[in-house]
Amino acid sequence: MIDKTAASLADVLSQIRDEATIMIGGFGSAGQPAELIDGLIDLGVRNLTIVNNNAGNGDHGLAKLLKTGAVRKMICSFPRQTDSWVFDELYRAGKIELELVPQGNLACRIQAAGMGLGAVYTPTGFGTLLAEGKESRNIKGKDYVLEYPITADFALIKAYKGDRWGNLVYRKSARNFGPIMAMAGAVTIAQVSEVVELGALDPEHVVTPGIFVTHVVQVPCAPAAARRAA
Repeated sequence: MIDKTAASLADVLSQIRDEATIMIGGFGSAGQPAELIDGLIDLGVRNLTIVNNNAGNGDHGLAKLLKTGAVRKMICSFPRQTDSWVFDELYRAGKIELELVPQGNLACRIQAAGMGLGAVYTPTGFGTLLAEGKESRNIKGKDYVLEYPITADFALIKAYKGDRWGNLVYRKSARNFGPIMAMAGAVTIAQVSEVVELGALDPEHVVTPGIFVTHVVQVPCAPAAARRAA
């Protein structure tokens, strides 16, 4: 019997080791698997490479992980916002490496990894510093830059509901990078608000099929007041 549900965050995160490359879902705080990140912090692994759209906000979630000094390199699109002081301080001090990737390219490269593609040509970044040292090609009169897939040892994502086979549905904008990261991670760990019985999810609403998910962990939603206090 296939059952991908796990009893605890600690159980599934214990397989992560130092120097792992980890994709973490989320667009800012929307869809960010905060409890998985907290579990990663408790694990105490170091020298991580993190792939995310942002580089943390405030002092919680991904920023909280950065603050521990566990991250060696960030691969992201938007490292700086008004509340990205944790990343700013680390970067200015030379304590973290940054690979800046335009948002469309980030999504495309992650998706390419999930689809098993060798590389993709994209016009974004051509003629800029981001294209230096990269192969380029003119296709039907338009210039493109060759970009390689971004792969990861683990993908940590957040979904709304899941079943024991690992099928996932998302809630509104919290979906963002979750589906493509689930495809690209060698091991995908999904935290969900509710684990439902097989057949309870409408097949037409399933965004991430269970074949892309390794573990499902139920993390009940905390009341809004508790989330603010945290």
